[in-house]
Amino acid sequence: MPTNTIRLHRVLRTTPEKLYRAFLDADAMAKWLPPNGFTCKVHHMDAQVGGAYQMSFTNFTTGHSHSFSGKYLELVPHERIRYSDKFDDPNLPGEMQTTISLSKVSCGTELNIVQEGIPDVIPPDACYLGWQESLTLLAKLVEAEIAD
Repeated sequence: MPTNTIRLHRVLRTTPEKLYRAFLDADAMAKWLPPNGFTCKVHHMDAQVGGAYQMSFTNFTTGHSHSFSGKYLELVPHERIRYSDKFDDPNLPGEMQTTISLSKVSCGTELNIVQEGIPDVIPPDACYLGWQESLTLLAKLVEAEIAD
């Protein structure tokens, strides 16, 4: 039975609006979400409450892929996103739930992530490492100020 929970916290130099969009835009997700050494393909994304998504990560070195899908459970614009995740691989059972909380602060946006129900076969430290790599890429995407 999966019981692992991880919590992440960052403050990013960006607006809650831009950060919120980075979690719900398929092209943005494909750019920042996969950890180092992986590519991401978004097969489907319907970013509305009750809507579903499906993605896959591919190990660039080995070519091995794993796919996962879920549903959007809560969307509060620029404040909160809650969604489920389920791996297609039967060796990674259970359903995870991720909650993204955004709060405007003096120097940008405070980001809190809680991921619950991580399958027991995934070590929490590996999950933390993957998220840290992803959040570094997220910061590069949302903190960039590029004129048209």
